[in-house]
Order: sequence, then C-alpha cells, then structure tokens
Amino acid sequence: MADFVRVASISDVSPGAVMLVDVDGERIALVNVDGELYAVADECSHEGCSLSEGDVDGRMLVCPCHGSDFDVTTGEPASPPAYESVATYAVRVDGDDVLVQPSD
Repeated sequence: MADFVRVASISDVSPGAVMLVDVDGERIALVNVDGELYAVADECSHEGCSLSEGDVDGRMLVCPCHGSDFDVTTGEPASPPAYESVATYAVRVDGDDVLVQPSD
C-alpha cells in the first residue's frame, strides 16, 4: 500500500470548494464538504472533463461539461450522462496538513 502524500493545507480548500492536486502523477480533485475532505479522480467517467473545475453541491461534485453529479464519498454518479464511478482516495489530516493516499 502506497504512503500518504501531503497535497495541501486545510486552509487551502474551504468548505464547499474543490481544488486540483497531483499525487504521484495522478490528477485528483480534493473536495471540502462541510469541513470533511474527500478525494476523487479528477477525470469524469463520461468524457474525461476535469471534475476539479466543477461545482460542489452538498456531497456532490458536478461535472462542468455535461452536469453529471458524482458523490464524493463513494465516487458513484448520481445522474447521467455518466454511468461509471470515478476512483476515490483515502484522505487523512495531520495537524494542518492534508494527505492523500495514491492508488497502488
């Protein structure tokens, strides 16, 4: 299992915001839902749009291209046109540091 990688400070991503981070060459959308941090693959499973450019609506991350909603807690799409999940990543907070575990 890969080690966690520091990607940001807690203050870098405010509640309701999303930011793009890079973990060992993987583009990951880091999302703050009411103070809880989640990480999902940045690429929409429908047409590959950057999810980090989308909006956060509760625990849903809305793809900016075609409007599919992805549940950041599971990676599952909640609305078409996407039907496939996006990868999720473990997130850990250590003091002010936000750490994400890359995929193996």
